[in-house]
Amino acid sequence: MPQKSIRLSPISTLHYTKLVLRSLLFLAVLVFYILDKAHVLANFAPLPIGVWILFVVEMILRFFPARLESMGCQKQFKRNYVPVSPDAIPTNQSWRVTALVAILWLGLNGLIGLCYFLGWLDRGALLLIAIGFSVCDIICILFFCPFQTWFMKNRCCTTCRIYNWDFAMMFTPLVFIPSLYTYSLLGFALALLIRWEVTYKLHPERFSPAANRCLSCANCKEKLCSHKKQLRGFLQKYRSRFFPN
Repeated sequence: MPQKSIRLSPISTLHYTKLVLRSLLFLAVLVFYILDKAHVLANFAPLPIGVWILFVVEMILRFFPARLESMGCQKQFKRNYVPVSPDAIPTNQSWRVTALVAILWLGLNGLIGLCYFLGWLDRGALLLIAIGFSVCDIICILFFCPFQTWFMKNRCCTTCRIYNWDFAMMFTPLVFIPSLYTYSLLGFALALLIRWEVTYKLHPERFSPAANRCLSCANCKEKLCSHKKQLRGFLQKYRSRFFPN
């Protein structure tokens, strides 16, 4: 019996497109960095205005409701809040876990900054790390997220407590590079983060599957979790084949 083909949701298609584009951007900057390292350091050329505009536009769009975007970041908006019941009580994650993720991330980037000030990394390397983080961001959504698996323990990206931290996290290494481009990217990213956290504080019910019907599996239209499930199934299949008990 032929297997039924799995059709990608529009949200999944968008994220695969982002994965390809960001991967190509990383490879292009890597090649440029290797072939023309001196030019990187002198003119900061790997961050052309076009790339800057793409990231800024993507961040600006996050401030507004959008249909072609994951509910993971869209749950902050009022229109995406459908109460489970009038007396539903939100059950959101402990702030301690969220704080732990923030501390670990700042610690990692502190080590990156230390390597930069010791001369082990240069400006071009910091840019490569930031763009590498942007690729890892999509990998976390589609295939494997260490924050979800090891710390947050959230069911999926739809219920992720730190979904809108992504830009702030990916651009953190740029804090060590004084530039209009880098600091403007960080400024937009921090504005997104602050908006997210303020909304979470004022409207915790929007972020809780126990209170918001839009976050239930039954109402999910993006099915991003299916990619992680398929990968786990693939790994388990071949693990049992090559490493039988």
